[in-house]
Amino acid sequence: MDTKKPDIVEEPDLAYGNYSYADYLTWQMDEVVELIKGKIFKKAAAAPKRIHQKVSGELFLRLGNFMRGKKCQVYSAPFDVRFTRSSKEDKKIYDVVQPDICVICDLEKLDDRGCIGAPDLIVEILSPGNSKTELRHKFELYEANGVQEYWIIHAETRDLLIYSLIDGNYVPSRLLTSGDVVESKVIEGFILDLEEFFEDIE
Repeated sequence: MDTKKPDIVEEPDLAYGNYSYADYLTWQMDEVVELIKGKIFKKAAAAPKRIHQKVSGELFLRLGNFMRGKKCQVYSAPFDVRFTRSSKEDKKIYDVVQPDICVICDLEKLDDRGCIGAPDLIVEILSPGNSKTELRHKFELYEANGVQEYWIIHAETRDLLIYSLIDGNYVPSRLLTSGDVVESKVIEGFILDLEEFFEDIE
C-alpha cells in the first residue's frame, strides 16, 4: 500500500501567530507571504500595478549598474531576508520578508536562500493594499534589526521618504519629490534625480 504523503502542504492557520522560517519553507501557497514576529502577512494575490513594477525595475537597474564592480550586491523580490534574534536555526527565525529591493554590502550575510541579517538599504514601493504593513510593521522590524537606510517610494504620487538609522532610531527625511536630487548615505556615491527618474517611468 502506498502511504506516500501528498506534496502539497496545507495552508497554515492565519490566526496562529508563532510560525518560524522552518514552517515557511514547507508552504506552497499561491500568494506571497512574509513573517513578522511569527505572524503571517499575505501580499496581494494579484500582480502589482504596472507602475509599481516599472519603478522597481528602473531603480533596480540603476542600482545594479552603479554597483557593477563594487562589493555591494542588489537583489529584487522575490528574495528572502531573514532577521535573527538569538539563533540562525530555521526553527528559531520568526521574521522573513521580501523587500522590493535590497542592497547588501556584507557578503557573508548571503547564502543560497537569500540574506540572513540586515541589508544596508531596503526599498519598499507602496501599493494600495500594503501601505499599513510597510509603514508600521516593517518600519519597526527594519529599525530594530539595524537596516541603515529604508526608502519608501509611493509610485502613484511620485514621492520618496528616506529613514536613516541614527543611534538606533530612524530619522525621516522631508518628503522628497520631483526636483529633488537624492543621495544615499549608505551606498556612497549613488545619486537619484527624482524628476528625471519619474519621467523615465512614464
